[in-house]
Amino acid sequence: MSILDALRRWARQLKRDVLALWFARRHPQTPWHAKALGAFVVAYALSPIDLIPDFIPVLGFLDDVILLPGLIWLTLRLLPPQVLADSRDHAQAWMDARRDRPRSRVGAVVIVLLWVGVVAALAVWAWPWVRNRMG
Repeated sequence: MSILDALRRWARQLKRDVLALWFARRHPQTPWHAKALGAFVVAYALSPIDLIPDFIPVLGFLDDVILLPGLIWLTLRLLPPQVLADSRDHAQAWMDARRDRPRSRVGAVVIVLLWVGVVAALAVWAWPWVRNRMG
């Protein structure tokens, strides 16, 4: 198996696991802490907006390559084995039916609000310096 084939297989498994977390958040046997972290991970993974935009060199891909897979891995470890197996079966069936990937508007809104908060915090921090420079 070539490295490219291994990466494709890993990407498919990652996509399946995000969908599995999407199904697990509604499973009655999922613990609340796994539901909470899973909801955040799914919202972020399915959001059309990245926390760190891809056009930022190196850091833009860091969240896609390290942060997101790490959060997915952690959330999967919090799920009971039966919930994980059921959720992965549902996710695989979803993918086999070639359904479109679900989208998360909530995730997009959270990312936008986070960026607005960062910009506002920077503005508040920089305002005294700007005011002193202007007179």
